Amino acid sequence: MAKNSNYFVCTSCGYETVKWMGRCPSCQEWGTFEEVTELKNLKTDSVREIQLDSVDNIDYSDSHRINSGMTEVDRVLGGGIVEGSVVLVGGDPGIGKSTILLQLCRDVCTDNQILYISGEESISQLGLRAKRIGLKRKNVQLASETDTDVICKAIHDKKPAIAIVDSIQTVYSGQISSIAGSVNQIKNSTLMLVNAAKKSDTALFIVGHVTKEGSIAGPKLLEHMVDTVLYIEGESGSSFRILRGVKNRFGSTNEIGVFEMCDKGLIEVTNPSAFMLEGRNLDAPGTVVMPVLEGSRPLMVEIQALVCPTNFTMPRRMSAGIDQYRVNMLMAVIEKNAKIRLYNYDAYINVAGGIKISETASDLAVITAIASSYKGKKLDSRCVVLGEVGLTGEIRSVNGIDKRINEAVKMGYTKAIIPNVNLKSAMQYENQIEIIGVSAISQAIEEALVK
Repeated sequence: MAKNSNYFVCTSCGYETVKWMGRCPSCQEWGTFEEVTELKNLKTDSVREIQLDSVDNIDYSDSHRINSGMTEVDRVLGGGIVEGSVVLVGGDPGIGKSTILLQLCRDVCTDNQILYISGEESISQLGLRAKRIGLKRKNVQLASETDTDVICKAIHDKKPAIAIVDSIQTVYSGQISSIAGSVNQIKNSTLMLVNAAKKSDTALFIVGHVTKEGSIAGPKLLEHMVDTVLYIEGESGSSFRILRGVKNRFGSTNEIGVFEMCDKGLIEVTNPSAFMLEGRNLDAPGTVVMPVLEGSRPLMVEIQALVCPTNFTMPRRMSAGIDQYRVNMLMAVIEKNAKIRLYNYDAYINVAGGIKISETASDLAVITAIASSYKGKKLDSRCVVLGEVGLTGEIRSVNGIDKRINEAVKMGYTKAIIPNVNLKSAMQYENQIEIIGVSAISQAIEEALVK
């Protein structure tokens, strides 16, 4: 007879222990341990054999992509919606998750049936939102349902091209003895929906709520169960929205889609550089433009700095859109290597447009913006600045220099201050833009500020 062995597993990170614990020592989450019974000495006589296929015999033409009708969505997904794939869409409340999925129902290039199932809104509420964005297609069927078993049966019976479940935290299965939104319900409901979608060859989109830390609510296992994870980002006071892929089994995770929120829904931004620089003050000191690489797409963004004498014992250091700890480090580099004394000055750094920059290529732009504000001298409005800065004040190379310079040329910029080590790669544009190579921050500040 088989012997059972019981242990406890954290549903958030998978940490295992022989006894129950209130708080997981690995992920620091509370109340996530569940008891698991492991059956040992399992007899395999009655277990079916696995179905094996040779790589040479697999027909790859069976899995093709569906055009979503939105260029920005297709870019993030890697070229379109893969049949039978499962996509998890997350984002803050009111950021536009449901809106973009309704627009997907409106624009997707398929005549097959599309199901939109909401566990949060009634049919009349869904109808009002569909009317607002102009959704009138007859092959789109709406439903208000929270029972996972019913939803899976509908997917299995109707075999739609696309099914949307909004949201996973509101659905539940009667086979599981826990409330909707619990870790166990979210995990098992997702597994049931994924199995139904795979068997029906249906592209499934699942909406997920996020926690205050910005991650999908529920077990981390949820992101491993799906094929693609998308996040919609944007500041609450800005109409700017970014669709970003953080996991994609069928494409790159380095791509972003850019949208603007309006009363008719989310509008694709075809020229995000112009959108980001709209309304820029060309005559003010402390503002500099740099080309950022978001995946394979270059974006022109404005970095602003405000440096003023402090009224406090400890000067303030605040930043928005860029890591504050890196700003503090760069200010220390300025004091040491450019002889600019900032110990009794407040400094505020902002990336205009609500975008967040994580790449180190922004270091030199931040430094020149701070120096410009401190000295009260403006930078050339037709100049872009980029480069990584080391602790000794040296300027290091950045990747994708050709794409960045090409975007600056297209936007009409006439001067680029770049690292010396990148000069060779950028010289193909020397007839279109003045390229200045620098190796130290003092040299870059001197070249950037208007004499």
